[in-house]
Amino acid sequence: MSTDTSTSPSTADIATSPRTSRVGAERINWSGTILLLLCAVTVVLPLYVTISMAFKTSSQAVDGNAFSLPAPFSVDGFVEAWNLTRFPVGAGISLFVTAGTVVLTILLAAFASYAIVRNWDRRLFRYSFFYLLAAMFIPFPVVALPQIQLTGRVGLDNPVGVILLATMFQLSFSVLLFTAFLRSIPLELEESARIDGATTWQTFWKLIFPLLAPMSATVGIFAFLYAWNDFMMPSLIISDPALQTLPVRQNLFQNQFSNNYNVAFASYLMAMAPAIVAYLFTQRWVMEGVTQGAVKG
Repeated sequence: MSTDTSTSPSTADIATSPRTSRVGAERINWSGTILLLLCAVTVVLPLYVTISMAFKTSSQAVDGNAFSLPAPFSVDGFVEAWNLTRFPVGAGISLFVTAGTVVLTILLAAFASYAIVRNWDRRLFRYSFFYLLAAMFIPFPVVALPQIQLTGRVGLDNPVGVILLATMFQLSFSVLLFTAFLRSIPLELEESARIDGATTWQTFWKLIFPLLAPMSATVGIFAFLYAWNDFMMPSLIISDPALQTLPVRQNLFQNQFSNNYNVAFASYLMAMAPAIVAYLFTQRWVMEGVTQGAVKG
C-alpha cells in the first residue's frame, strides 16, 4: 500500500511557518528585558564613575564632571590611599576576619543542618530550626549594645570577636540553604555507608560533606561578601584602631578624603576589588547551589 506524502508539510515548512515565527517572537519578554537593562545601568554607571574618578588627578577630580574620562590616567590616588589607610595592614585584617567567618559559617551550618534534617522527627531539632529562622529577622543594631558589652568583658573586642559574631549572624541563612539541599540527598546513601561500617562522623565527612560542595560555595561567597564589606560590626566591636578592618579604616580617613575625590574613589575601588573578583570566580558554583537547593528541596 502506497502513502501519499505530497500534501504533508515538511519539517522546514513547519519551522518557517508564520505561526511558528509568531510563537518564537512571543517568547521575548520585552518588559523583563528592559527592567534588567535598567538594573544593569544602575550598577554599571556608578562602577564607571568610581573607576574613572580613581584614575584622575586631584585637579581633574574636582572639575565637576564625574563622567569624563581621565586625561591623562594617574595612579597617584591609589598611592596616596595605600599610604593613608595602611592598606596592606587593613586588607590583612579584613582577610583574616573574612576567612575565619567563611570557614566557621560553612562548618557550623553544615553540622547543624545535617543534624536537623536527619532528626527532623524529634521536637528539639525541629524547634531549633524554627529558632534559627526567627533569628534571621533580628538585625545587628538591635542587639549591638549587649554584644559590645559582652565582647568587652570577655576580651573579644578584637577581630576574633568579629569573626564569632559574624558567623552567628550568618548561621541562620546558611542553615536554611543547607537544609534545603540536604533534603535532596537520599537516605539510602547513608544506609549503605553504615552497612559498610562507617560511623556517623565518617558518613558526614566522607559522603555527605563532599556532596554539599555546590551549596558550600554558595554559603561561602555570601559569608565572604558579608564579612569583607561589613562596616558596623567591626567599628563597634574592635576597640583598637590599629586592628580595624579595611572599610572602617576608610571611614577613619574620611576627612582626608573630603577634598581628594580621586583618593577616596581609589580607596573604595581597592577595597571592593577582592569581593568582585571572588564573586566572578565563584558565581557558577553559587548559581548551581541556589538552583539545586531550590528545585530539589
